[in-house]
Amino acid sequence: MPSETRQPSFVLVRPQMAQNIGSAARAMWNFGLDRMRLVSPRDGWPNADSVAMASGAGRLLDEAVLSEDVAGAVGDCDLVFATTARSRGLTKPVYSPEEAMRVAAERIAQGGKVAVMFGPERAGLENADVAQANALISVPVNPEFPSLNLAQCVLLCSYEWRRASGAVEARRDELAGAAWASAIEVEKLAEHYEERLEEAGFFFPEHKAPAMKLTLRNLWSRMPFTSEDVRTLHGVMRQMVRWKERG
Repeated sequence: MPSETRQPSFVLVRPQMAQNIGSAARAMWNFGLDRMRLVSPRDGWPNADSVAMASGAGRLLDEAVLSEDVAGAVGDCDLVFATTARSRGLTKPVYSPEEAMRVAAERIAQGGKVAVMFGPERAGLENADVAQANALISVPVNPEFPSLNLAQCVLLCSYEWRRASGAVEARRDELAGAAWASAIEVEKLAEHYEERLEEAGFFFPEHKAPAMKLTLRNLWSRMPFTSEDVRTLHGVMRQMVRWKERG
């Protein structure tokens, strides 16, 4: 069973090599993290090739949660970070690992659930993955050689989590609780607005519709909603539709 320590979930999205999953597990456990989630590993799961590289952190592999897609992996979280090494064209807050893990520690101390996504080794996360995150984590690496392997990136974030969580735990009682909206709540809100805007003919011309929808999904995901905010916005749209139908 995972430990009872409050912590983020680390989500490995479409990892390409089982050995790298094992190395990532070892890096996590070095700093007390044991909640690993996997999205569609290329070579299937479970995979024996990951065990040797885990080197004592095999429990994380046994307890890793497998999902078919990003939405399923982060749907219960109310703050999702995406790690990226390049500029994206999607407007989101960008944090260093140190800053991001401080924000994560504060949110978790308030009762929130946090996920950190790491992309495939070859090309990283796709824009459709990043659009489901609230913020980005970017490592200030050498611009002439920006590539970090999966385990290195996991190790950096794990280390910064350990530092940040200790500092926040010391003043945990100072933080007020908040009922943050989960990713699935925000996803349902996005679907509601997208459906109604589709009916209203908003996505025009047709060839621009996919980009417009991606922009809107990105807008929703980067806002720090509470559950009450989400309910209010559902109500706003329902009332606007009723008003239009009466008119």
